[in-house]
Amino acid sequence: MKVTKHEHACQVIEKSGSALIIDPGAFTLPLDDVTGVVAIVITHEHADHWTAEHIERIRQKNPDARLLGPAGVAAAADDLEVEVVAPGDTVEVEPFTLSFFGGKHAVIHESIPVVDNVGVLVDGQYYYGGDSYSVPDASVEVLAAPIGAPWLKIGEAMDYVVAVAPRRVFPVHDMTISAIGKNLSNSRLEWAAAQGGGEYLVLEPGESLDL
Repeated sequence: MKVTKHEHACQVIEKSGSALIIDPGAFTLPLDDVTGVVAIVITHEHADHWTAEHIERIRQKNPDARLLGPAGVAAAADDLEVEVVAPGDTVEVEPFTLSFFGGKHAVIHESIPVVDNVGVLVDGQYYYGGDSYSVPDASVEVLAAPIGAPWLKIGEAMDYVVAVAPRRVFPVHDMTISAIGKNLSNSRLEWAAAQGGGEYLVLEPGESLDL
C-alpha cells in the first residue's frame, strides 16, 4: 500500500491497482491523473476538505468511485450521492477496508458550530482523523497528523501523536501556515512521535511512503 501526500489535507492511497482519495479540498491542486479510484472519503464538510469541482473531476475518469462521508457532508453535498458513515462503521471498498472513528470536528470557537467529522483507518494500518484528535482503537502503522489550523494548538497536536503512538507520522493540514511555522510544528511533532518509538517523516506534496 502506497500513500501519497497532496496539498493540505488530501491523500491518495494506492493498493493492488486501485486508489482511495481522502479530502480533496479547496487548497488542493486538481487531481487530473489519478485513475482506478474506488472511493473518495470526505471527513467533514469544510471546503478545505472537499469541493464539488474536485469530486466531479475525479469522477470524470472514475465514474464508479463511491463517495463516503458523515451526515454533515451528505447535507452539504445534497446534489451528490453520499454514502453516510459514522463512528463504529466498517465499510469494504475493495481492496480497502475502511473503519471510522470520532464523530465531531475539533472546537474552533464557541461561536462556530461543531460539524460532523470522521477519522478513517485504512486496512487497520493507516489513520487520518480529519479535523479532530480522535484516537482509534487500533495499533496504527502510519498516522497523518495535522500541524496547522484555526482549531489547532500545537501542544494538543503533540498529545494526539503521543496518544496514537504510531510507528510513522507525517504532517498534513499545512497550507494555512508559513514555512517557518511548518518547521516549528514539525519539530514538535517529531518529538511527540519519538515518545512512542516512532519516526517522523516530512512529506512534500507528491511525495509518498510505502506501508
